[in-house]
Amino acid sequence: MNSLLDVFGSAHRAADINSALDLLAGEAETERGAVFTRPEVAAAILDLAGYTGDRALHRLRLLEPAFGRGDFLLLAVERLLEAWRRDGGVAETALPDLTDAVRAVELHRESVDEVRSAIRKRLCTAGIGTATADALCDRWLVCDDFLLAYLPHEFDVVVGNPPYVRQERIPAALLAEYRSRFRTLFDRADLYIPFYERALDLLVPGGRLGFICANRWIKNRYGGPLRAKIGKDFALLHFLDMEGVDAFQSEVIAYPAITIIERPSDPSAPRPPTRVTKGVELRRLGLSHAVQNLLAVKLQKSIEEIALCSLTGDGPWLLDDLPRLRLLRRLESRFPLLEEAGCKVGIGVATGCDRVFIDELEDLPVESERKLPLVMARDLVQGRIRWNGKGIVNPFEADGSLADLERYPRFASYLYRHYDAVAGRHVAKRSGEGWYRTIDRIYPELVRVPKLLVPDIKGEATFVIDEGRYYPHHNLYFITSRDWDLRALRCVLRSSLSVTIVATYCTRMAGGFLRFQAQYLRRLRLPHWTDVSEQLRSRLIALADDEDTSALDRPVFELFGLSHSDGQLVQQIATQAQVTSQKHRAQTE
Repeated sequence: MNSLLDVFGSAHRAADINSALDLLAGEAETERGAVFTRPEVAAAILDLAGYTGDRALHRLRLLEPAFGRGDFLLLAVERLLEAWRRDGGVAETALPDLTDAVRAVELHRESVDEVRSAIRKRLCTAGIGTATADALCDRWLVCDDFLLAYLPHEFDVVVGNPPYVRQERIPAALLAEYRSRFRTLFDRADLYIPFYERALDLLVPGGRLGFICANRWIKNRYGGPLRAKIGKDFALLHFLDMEGVDAFQSEVIAYPAITIIERPSDPSAPRPPTRVTKGVELRRLGLSHAVQNLLAVKLQKSIEEIALCSLTGDGPWLLDDLPRLRLLRRLESRFPLLEEAGCKVGIGVATGCDRVFIDELEDLPVESERKLPLVMARDLVQGRIRWNGKGIVNPFEADGSLADLERYPRFASYLYRHYDAVAGRHVAKRSGEGWYRTIDRIYPELVRVPKLLVPDIKGEATFVIDEGRYYPHHNLYFITSRDWDLRALRCVLRSSLSVTIVATYCTRMAGGFLRFQAQYLRRLRLPHWTDVSEQLRSRLIALADDEDTSALDRPVFELFGLSHSDGQLVQQIATQAQVTSQKHRAQTE
C-alpha cells in the first residue's frame, strides 16, 4: 500500500531512507541482488501470465517491479508493439494508445538509462517518432525502489525476477520502513517476499503475477505469512520447479521456481487446482513444450494437479507428486508429531565469536566450572562421535543467570583480554552488563542428557547418539526423549520414511543437500513408545547401528503400517533425495 508521502516522491522521504537507497543502488550486481533471467525463461513466464501476442496487449497494464537489464521488459515491449500494430495502431495514436500499457521500476540508475535507450530504439524502429518515444519512456520507466514507489494504477499482469537480497544487507532504517509496510516481511525473509506482497496487492481481479525466484518460501517458516495471503485471496495456477534447469545468466546457490498466481475475478468461486511440473520434466521436454502442456485444456501426463484450495493457513506447500502426498496425509492423520510423541528438538549454541568462546577444552584458561566439552558437526564420523577435544566457555550458571566475573577471576581475565571482540558483538551491545553472554543461552545440564545429534546440511540422514558427554555447537540440532529408547529412535529417524518426510518439507541447498533443520525435524511422525510392541522395540534397538537401509526400513515400515507398494515408493523417494545415495548409485551403474 502506498504511503501518502509516496505520491511526492523521494524528495519527501526521510534522509536516512534516501541514503540507504543510494547505498543499495550503488552496489555491484551481486550485492544488490541482481540475477538476470534467460530469455526463454522470461518468454515462458509471459506466456503463462497471459501476456501473449494474440491479446490486445495495449489495453492491458503490465508491471515489472525490478527490470534490471530488461530481460522481461524488452520482450514484453516487442509483444506489445506487435499486438498494437495488428490491432490497427499507428504512430499518430501511439502516445494515447500505449501510455498506460507499461510500468517498470528499477532502483539502479545505470540500468534504467541502458534499458531506456534500448526501448527508445525499439519504438523508433516501429515507426514511432522520437518525441513520442521519449514521452513513452518517461511514462513507462520509474527509477525508484518498487517497495516505496508511487504507482497509481492496478495491473493486469506483473512479471519479473525480484531481487535476491538477504535482510543482513539492507540498511537498518530501510528495513524498518519495509517492516512497517509489509506484513509478509517476517522472521528472516529475503527481500523478494515483500516484492510478492506488493505485486499481488497491485493485481486487478483476474490479473496474474509471474515471478521466478528462490523456492525456499513455499516451505520455510519465513514464507508462512505470504503463503497464508495467497491461500486466502489468490490462486496458485502454475508451479514450475526449476531444479537442474539453467534459469539465469549466472549461477545461484538456491533452487529457483516459477509461480503463476491469479487474483480471482470471483473471490467466492472455487479455486482451480495448481498445475505442477518438475525440473526433470522441464529438462526432458524443454521449457517451451512444458509451458504448452501446462496451458493445455486437457491435462497432460507430464503435469500434476494439486488442490491448494484448502490451504487457508501458513503451513508449507507440498507440491510434490500426488502418490507421495496421499501417503504423507495418511500418516499425518494416524500418527502424532515427533514432539507430541515425547521427544524434543533443539539447536546447539551460537556464540557470536567462536574464536574466543571455543578452543581446545584443556587450553581454555578459565575455571573448570566455566567450560564444557563441545561437539561439532565435523566430529560426527561414520555414525559415531570422534571428538576433536574442543570446548566452549560457558558464561551461564545453571539457573540461567550470568556468572559473576568477581567469583571467577580466570574467566574474567580471559574475557577482558578479548574484550573488544566479545563486547563488539551485536548481542553484547544489546545486553549492557551482560556483554559476555553467548547469543544462545547455554544449559550446562544438557551435557549430561543422552541425545541424538543431527547436522543441519548433509547428503544423507545422519543421527548420532551422544550418551551424555557433550554440548552441541550451533551447526548441530539435537533430539532428546523422555520415553523413546534413543537406539530405537535412531533406527526410525535414519529410515527411508523419515528421509522422505524431511525431503518433502525441506528446501534443498544447491548440490542437492537436504536441510535437517528443527522446523523439518518437528514434521516427522512417530508413534508413542507405549504403542510399540516389545518385539518391534527389540528389532528397532538391534538395528540402531545397521548400515543397511533396507534392513532399517523393514521394522519401521511395519511400525507405520506401510504396504509393500508404500515401502517401494518411500525407498525410491529417499534414495533420490540423498546425495550420498545418488553418488553410490552412479558409481555402481
